[in-house]
Amino acid sequence: MTEAPPRSPVVCLAGGVGGAKLAEGLQAAVGEGLTVVVNTADDTERHGLLVCPDHDTVMYTLAGLENSELGWGIAGDTWAAMGALERYGEEGWFRLGDQDLATHVVRTRLLRDGLSLTEACRRLQARLGLRATILPMADEPVRTQVRTNDGWLDFQDYFVRLRQAPEVREVRFAGIDVARPTTDVIAALDAAQTIVIAPSNPIVSIGPILALPELRDGIPAARERGVDRVENEHVDQAGVDAGHAQRGRLVAEGREHPVRRSLERLAADDPAHGDDHGAALAGGGDPVPELG
Repeated sequence: MTEAPPRSPVVCLAGGVGGAKLAEGLQAAVGEGLTVVVNTADDTERHGLLVCPDHDTVMYTLAGLENSELGWGIAGDTWAAMGALERYGEEGWFRLGDQDLATHVVRTRLLRDGLSLTEACRRLQARLGLRATILPMADEPVRTQVRTNDGWLDFQDYFVRLRQAPEVREVRFAGIDVARPTTDVIAALDAAQTIVIAPSNPIVSIGPILALPELRDGIPAARERGVDRVENEHVDQAGVDAGHAQRGRLVAEGREHPVRRSLERLAADDPAHGDDHGAALAGGGDPVPELG
């Protein structure tokens, strides 16, 4: 019996729901050959626990556990712990289901035991039996912040608590100046035969990943060594096709945003991406230029 040929390594750069659905299809096609590098700038601390929304949405989807109605969390989850937290006076605007809460409890405990974010997340994936690998873009904390007319807000405050109501003037990635992709991420990128930029929000999901210089520069380098294809075919629909039309507001407000232009140039194989892209994804915690 002839053995099936090994499947070529695929790396997918992804945010939440849109990236998760694409990753689900890629996992079905290439199985263990898939590595998903996820945005961590949406991560937040709630009730003393580290919550990683994009990682967990991809993980639940690849494990077949996702709540497809909500677009986040675990199917059939319950809310008893959330109700109890609110009874004790805790804020309840960031909803965590009971099963979902267990993910954050275990991850936070692993981090307190000395594991890196990558190691903790890989431990969770192994328990859920994932075939693909999900890698945080960096182990160091990075947080997306948005400037409104009333000042700077953490992304989850803007996106969840305020339901994207304020007009966004700027976006910045706090901590990006000291964050670096892990050796696992660099090794996956170096081994990849195909790199896919998922249909995730180009500013707040893909933007933080490509704000890491090693990843931003790694895509043109991969193309030069003959990587099959680098894709971002749905820039204009990012965050909308996935059912998160509210996130699409950031896209709509950033039609001429330098991050968008840079992603479009990457997708178009435009060699002139360099200077404009570097300015758009400024490190050092500097704000990305104004959206308006």
